[in-house]
Amino acid sequence: MSLKERLQQDWKLAMKEKDSFKSGVISMARAAILQSEKTDGKVLDDDQVIAVLSKEVKQRREAISEFEKGNRPDLVDQANKEIDILLEYLPQQLTEQEIQDIVRAAVIEVGANSIKEMGKVMAVVQPKVKGRADGKIVSQMVKEQLM
Repeated sequence: MSLKERLQQDWKLAMKEKDSFKSGVISMARAAILQSEKTDGKVLDDDQVIAVLSKEVKQRREAISEFEKGNRPDLVDQANKEIDILLEYLPQQLTEQEIQDIVRAAVIEVGANSIKEMGKVMAVVQPKVKGRADGKIVSQMVKEQLM
């Protein structure tokens, strides 16, 4: 079953169970996927759907920091719950230790020893962590490793 089909089935189930919050989150995710398909003019495969869902999670994480600045704990809780639902459809997220191991291996593989070679390291790391780690965290770890 494709990821889009799974989203469709889970959305129907949430509607039947009258779980309006979950059905709303899934509906927003499906709308983002549909928008991406219309923009690109093609049907998305599972990897592309994962990229769209990762973008949705990233947007919510960025919103959380703004909600915290605005002292809105209710919106922080809501965004965290939305992220939890979306993460169900993404591959298992990597731990910080796993990301550090991947970064170290990439630094050794590329032979990088300065921050100027960050692009080369990121080119090796990104395919390995795509959809399984936040890009900001990965970028920060690469910077720390190269400094």
